[in-house]
This record gives sequence, structure tokens and C-alpha cells, in this order.
Amino acid sequence: MVLSEVVIILSRPMESGNVGAVCRALKNMGLSRLRIVCPGPLDEGIIQARAVHAGEIWEQAACFDSLSAAIADCALVIGTTRRRGQHRKAITLTPAETAAYLRDRSGPAALVFGNERTGLEAEELGLCNLASHIPAHDAFPSLNLSHAVQLYGYELFRILGPAQVSVKGAWVPLARTAVDTTARSITDSLGSLGFYKQPGREEQERFFRDLISRAGLTEREAAYLADIFAKAARLGNRRGSTC
Repeated sequence: MVLSEVVIILSRPMESGNVGAVCRALKNMGLSRLRIVCPGPLDEGIIQARAVHAGEIWEQAACFDSLSAAIADCALVIGTTRRRGQHRKAITLTPAETAAYLRDRSGPAALVFGNERTGLEAEELGLCNLASHIPAHDAFPSLNLSHAVQLYGYELFRILGPAQVSVKGAWVPLARTAVDTTARSITDSLGSLGFYKQPGREEQERFFRDLISRAGLTEREAAYLADIFAKAARLGNRRGSTC
């Protein structure tokens, strides 16, 4: 499944600000298919203001008179709920588990969010094939609608989105071969200072390799570290040659 096959459904939303914030959350995470079931009196101005630059999500949203109509073309329907009970689903997935479950399925699939005050009613959840919940503290487990959509959107984007998203400054630890090269460069610098007149280079190279690997250095950090040792070696050799 890909992101474009995921349909987000808001059932009976009452707050215009929440709907606008949901639009923004969807666009943040590469989602675009929004459906609304039996909305309350919504203010388009507030929606557009809260959507910021995601107004087209609202403009392209489809409205339905019933949840059954909104999910009619969906191969799988997942209802979000924190409540359990005799007439509710016995098994429920976290957002991460939901995204992983969808990864190997074909769509379209719907993710349904209930009213801000009451959530999904038992009858609405009965129309869903699966239930999903967001783990939260027992003292206050109810999340804002747009926040809940954002959490699911993130997990869906992480699992179903582009294979690799380029982010400037992202932390990418060195690969094993680069770790070996850096450790060898450091011991080469120490060796040029006569540091290994006695046996021990192999043990120290292994020490630096393990240390660099556990530290998770980036390519730039490893190069900087190796340069420090190399510069120290050059200064030491220059000073030694003038003595």
C-alpha cells in the first residue's frame, strides 16, 4: 500500500479549528484524501486559517451522510478508539502497528476518527474491520483530534512514504568500512609519533573501532576526529625534527 491509498475519515467533527489542523497534519505527512461524515456547523474561514498552506485538502474533501457510505469503496476500515467493551473490538493496534499492517496490503484503506467529545460510537466501530489506539497515560488518555491524526500520519508516512527522505543535517552513522578506515587513520597518526614501539597497535585499533561504532559518529565527525590526530602527529613530528 502507498500513502495515496489511505483515506482519512472524520466522523461527526464539531470544531472547525480541529478540521483545519487535520488538513495541515495530512499535508505534513503526504496524505491528501479526507472524507467527512455528518459534520457539525463548520466555519470555512477558521478551517482555512488553521490549515495554513493545506487549504486544498479541505477544498478537495468529500462529505457523506453516513459512515457506511464513506467507506463503501474501501477494502479495509480501521477505527481509532481508546475504549474497550463487549460490543467493541477485542484486538487493537498502535499507530506503528497499524502502519506496518497496511504496508503489505492493497488499498484503499480508511482510518476513521470519531467525534471530538464522544469518539467513535459502538455502531460506527462495528462498521470497521480493525481497531487502533494511541497509548497514553491513564490519567488523561484522550487526545485532541488533530494531534491523533498527526501521530497516525507520521507512522503512515514513515512506513508507506518515500523510501528515503533527504533531510539536511540528518544523523547518518558511519558504515562499518568507514569505521575501520577512521580507526586505522587514528592509529597511523599515533604510529608516526612512535606510539607503538611496543606491541599494542592492533588492540588500540580495535578499541578505537569499537568506540567510534558505539558513538555512532557521522562521516563529518569521523573526518574531523581523524584530522585532529593527524594534525597532532604533524606538529609532534615537526617539533621532534627541530630538537
